[in-house]
Amino acid sequence: MNDPSQTPNANSGAADWPLLRHFIAAERGLGARMAKRPATAALYEFIRFGMKQAWACLFGGMMVALLIVTHFYYPQHAALARYDFLFLAALTLQALLLVFRLETFDEAKVIFAYHVVGTVMEIFKTSVGSWIYPEPCLFHIAGVPLFSGFMYSCIGSYLCRAWMLFHFEFKAHPPLPWLAALSSAIYVNFFSHHYVPDMRWLLFAAAALLFARTRVYFINWRSRRWMPLLVGLLLVTTFIWFAENIGTFTRTWLYPNQRQVWSLVSAGKFGSWFLLLIISYTLVALIKKPRERAPVSITAAPHD
Repeated sequence: MNDPSQTPNANSGAADWPLLRHFIAAERGLGARMAKRPATAALYEFIRFGMKQAWACLFGGMMVALLIVTHFYYPQHAALARYDFLFLAALTLQALLLVFRLETFDEAKVIFAYHVVGTVMEIFKTSVGSWIYPEPCLFHIAGVPLFSGFMYSCIGSYLCRAWMLFHFEFKAHPPLPWLAALSSAIYVNFFSHHYVPDMRWLLFAAAALLFARTRVYFINWRSRRWMPLLVGLLLVTTFIWFAENIGTFTRTWLYPNQRQVWSLVSAGKFGSWFLLLIISYTLVALIKKPRERAPVSITAAPHD
């Protein structure tokens, strides 16, 4: 959705990554040329949105690519187990991203925090048989491969990068203490529902209530646009569900009904990932400190 007002922040999101700063001026020149005709302007904005999303998915995209490549091409009898290779590859990717400043310190903090949160839950969930990791490995805790925590971190990395690239601002954002309380309840429920009634429907209702009025404002090119934040979270959940299907198709992890013959991950897991996304979003929001949308003012159009 469009917001007719302009933004006072005309800084490019690419400036957060030194490697991209060299292309800012050239990109603005290209954008100026493409803006001369409505058709080319629309095409350019569409491509620009896709490129920003791809950059936001950098770490997640590389991890999913590793799952696919190692499934089809990793030697079955290699001295280094596939899971151990994935763990070492993820560590190497993280180090390279930081060294070449393709990842910010804020992203690294989110990745570490969510890695810990995800690994603890993985240990419990595999112990009760919710899913399994069918291959052996050396780097593990209680049978959970250490690379698995990085799969959760991909979500936090995406949110953190998108926040910077699209200059998120909000209207009626939920108070952070409330979000923290909801996320804590969600996390506890992932453990407790094995022993007491599942409270997920109450948690869904609480999330819907908290985000009912929240708008996220973002800049893709020259116009500030907005959407209901709840819709944005559901869209991200959809892509996570697709990625999980890739994970099970490559037999990186399996649900009980997939041990013999692969099938799509059940629709019920969509709800689980939505709740997990709330936790990830909260971790990012606690670091980023959501900025409330400024009152409408007339200023120059942004070019980032």
